[in-house]
Amino acid sequence: MASQIHQLQKNKIARFIFSVLLIIASAWMQVYIIQVFMNPCDLLSSGFTGLSILISRITQLLGIDFSVSLGILVLNIPAALLCYKSVSHRFTFLSCLQFGLVSLFLQVFDFTPFFDDKILNILFGGFLYGLSIALALKADASTGGTDFIALYVSNKIHKSLWDYVFLFNATLILIFGAFFGWEAAGYSLVFQFISTKTISGFYDRYAQVTLEITTDDPETVSDAFLNQFRHGMTILKGQGAYSKKPYYVCKTVISTYEQRDAIDCIRNVKPDVLINVYKTHHFYGAFYQKPIE
Repeated sequence: MASQIHQLQKNKIARFIFSVLLIIASAWMQVYIIQVFMNPCDLLSSGFTGLSILISRITQLLGIDFSVSLGILVLNIPAALLCYKSVSHRFTFLSCLQFGLVSLFLQVFDFTPFFDDKILNILFGGFLYGLSIALALKADASTGGTDFIALYVSNKIHKSLWDYVFLFNATLILIFGAFFGWEAAGYSLVFQFISTKTISGFYDRYAQVTLEITTDDPETVSDAFLNQFRHGMTILKGQGAYSKKPYYVCKTVISTYEQRDAIDCIRNVKPDVLINVYKTHHFYGAFYQKPIE
């Protein structure tokens, strides 16, 4: 028992270190994309980073030098404090680390653009920007601001809100277009659409799958599964068509991010089981959604 607890602690530390590395990569990518793909085309990024860029551009018209790095901190810190009691300390820390590193890296790095074509900048930049946000989400964190809030609400209602985030960003782009021209706003809208769809494609925390496990020892399978996961399991009795031996089919619905762990858990206790995994498009009834940790 003591060795199992020790191993769990080691795994938890390893996962946290991996999450920090994902956060660093996410922040670095975000700054790289802003400087290499966005700035040359006068594009507006998403969320509070985009709002910081918009405020900086508008204040420049008034002769005021407002740093984008400072704006990121000023806008995101209150959002983090607001959601601090509603989400875990780990999630809050990693989210703050992400937008804090973006603010720092904007001051430290100075990347050189390499595409002259605006369309290529929008296509590659939009895809990579969405990927940078997805990396932070994969670490069970966020990039702060609207992403922070949208993920918190999604965790409550078990539905993706990224299309609504896109609407918020579209509003920013309308303001951007009114001040700096509708052509730049139109290109920014396409950029945001690509990045939003990239996030939806790579981040599937709220998708569900059904595991169908065929075994001759359903108690061992179900006990191992129920000890590790807070989901129910249905056991159906059957018979092998060729062997005529009695078999059982254990079925359960889980989130996609739990899939690998659940399969490993079952195969550790019964290596000879047959497991069929298929997508669950709609599930009605009580379903436990693991909170953001």
